[in-house]
Amino acid sequence: MFLAPIVLWLAGGFALPLAVVALLSFQPAGAPFAPITAELTAEHFQALLTDAYYVRIIVNTVLLGLGVTTACIVLGYPVAAWLASVPARWKSLAIALVLVPLLTNVVVRSLGVMMLLAPGGIFASALRGLGFGQVQLLFGWFAVGLALTQVFLPFMIMALYDGLQGQDRRLVEAAEGLGAGRARTFFGVTLPLSLPSLRGGIVVVFLLASSAYVSATLLGGKKIWVSGMLVMQEAMALLNYPFAAALAMIMLACSILATAMVNLVVARLTPWVAQRATTDLGGTRWPWLARSGWAAADALAPWVYRLLLALGLGLLLLPMGLVVVASVNDVPQATVASFHGFTWRWYRAVLDNQRYIGAFQVSLQLAFATISIALLLTVPAAFALARHKLGRRELIAALLMLPLALPGIAKAVGMLKLLQWYIEIPAFFGLLAIHVVMVSPFMLAMLRASVAALDRGLEEAAQGLGAGRLATLVQVILPQLAPGLVAASIIGFLISFGEVTVTAFLVTAQTQTLPVRIYAEASFSLENTINAVSTLIIVATVALLALLGRLVRLDHAWRR
Repeated sequence: MFLAPIVLWLAGGFALPLAVVALLSFQPAGAPFAPITAELTAEHFQALLTDAYYVRIIVNTVLLGLGVTTACIVLGYPVAAWLASVPARWKSLAIALVLVPLLTNVVVRSLGVMMLLAPGGIFASALRGLGFGQVQLLFGWFAVGLALTQVFLPFMIMALYDGLQGQDRRLVEAAEGLGAGRARTFFGVTLPLSLPSLRGGIVVVFLLASSAYVSATLLGGKKIWVSGMLVMQEAMALLNYPFAAALAMIMLACSILATAMVNLVVARLTPWVAQRATTDLGGTRWPWLARSGWAAADALAPWVYRLLLALGLGLLLLPMGLVVVASVNDVPQATVASFHGFTWRWYRAVLDNQRYIGAFQVSLQLAFATISIALLLTVPAAFALARHKLGRRELIAALLMLPLALPGIAKAVGMLKLLQWYIEIPAFFGLLAIHVVMVSPFMLAMLRASVAALDRGLEEAAQGLGAGRLATLVQVILPQLAPGLVAASIIGFLISFGEVTVTAFLVTAQTQTLPVRIYAEASFSLENTINAVSTLIIVATVALLALLGRLVRLDHAWRR
């Protein structure tokens, strides 16, 4: 019974839109608002898979996702290892350096990368100093890949951190005691033992990177096309919903195939971990060559680690710092990298701009409504999963987490079509339904851990003293659960408030959210007001994470 509310909501806000997309993808081309017919066709899939233009876009998107995932692995391991080694008193601050970018709006961070790569920016200036002359870094695959790496690197870092934090330090000490240097220890002990965490990070980053379109739109300069941009164009500009649905289904199939392949590879490698632990770390048919190679790798390892750590942290934080500096730069264009003087006028312009104020109000209303409904759904589900004897409990939990594993763009197309079919449903409700679906898995995971940590002895003592169920709930359970409720609400609020990828499909003139407004401004006008409002979002994110840190340790909050 406790699971019924969340199951019903996911059925309407998640399963139904996906079913609509699947059905729509087999509809023949016709008028934009033509009704569903019994005549099914695979013409859209045939066009997508036989036309060289569309095939190139799909392949480029997959390759981009693979490249971004690889970059996140290379930069993620040093940062995750650093987080795992930070003393406990500084742990929350170190985690905040990763969580603040993760929970900050993707448009804000993409703007920062744009300034980083601008002709007068840090990268271009450094290359000129090295003698490369004037290099065009913006509006190409490098710019898009770097922006996506910046956006999704925190997911890889936190996935790897979970695995590294739980590793037995005695294994590393044993390897070092046997004469293994840092490189041999990493490849022989750390990497094999962290494969399950690496698998999770790869799946999440690849799924997100291969369906993202916001960063590609802003930094691609209309020269770079990815699948998400094509879905957006077909659905929103050309109103070719069956074609957009077919492409969304192909993206969904690619995501499922990639997940299956990653799971298969890791499953094949995982038994090798136990076998590896009993073999020589440098075993080879040419021991002298192995010794020389490992000696060189061990000598370089500390320098490579420091370099990659600096690059990883710099990529996370520097773009956001550039946005803050640009917000007080006395120039009209948002992407000017050089500083021309201090001014507050862009903040005054934001406060005088009714479009920003209205969008901010919509975002607040949507975020508060989202976490309110999500709490009503996830609290009973958390108690059911943590306390009730359920058959296949972990399978049920995995199904409730399924919205995280599928591209949001498919849900967006399905919900958009549902709102067109049933025009009596307010557009705000469609946004609300999707946002609840997106934040519920995060909030459920946190609340499930909080419920499992409750002291059952206090409840039994209260009932032994004659307290009824309601009194026990109000006076015993809720006070213990309050920090977890607030923590889950803060995370849910930040996710809902900053969401763009799905929301951009569903907003109307009356329901435009602040992140979508910033995205629209960044796509067309690039006035410096977008840096001012972006800075306000960064400050709000930092403030809410500081509040969260007062309630629970940030590393514990994420690991839940």
